Amino acid sequence: QVQLVESGGGLVQAGGSLRLSCAASGRTFSSYAMAWLRQAPGKEREFVASISNSGGDTYYADSVKARFTISRDNAKNTVYLQMSSLKPEDTAVYYCAARLGIGLWYRLADFSSWGQGTQVTVSS
Repeated sequence: QVQLVESGGGLVQAGGSLRLSCAASGRTFSSYAMAWLRQAPGKEREFVASISNSGGDTYYADSVKARFTISRDNAKNTVYLQMSSLKPEDTAVYYCAARLGIGLWYRLADFSSWGQGTQVTVSS
């Protein structure tokens, strides 16, 4: 399985931007579909965005569409989440997740590998 390490979280004012990164170990990163999910305090973990193993296809939750962009650099074994126009309701721990194979995935049970998470806090 691939090992995942997130970074880039922090405190930002509403309307601001952040870019999260997720670095993966191993030489088969391009074989994995990737996703970002998040968990706010007292809430269940929810899907944010996913990207196919080639990077050619993406899928977003309605709550972040047009504000967040998922991308990947297979040469660097890294997936990114560019977040713009951040809102206080975006405050959560953001997790990177991976699933071996093609396609786009969005359910928690779809993913076999998870990172430890990075905290994003948006102040009003």
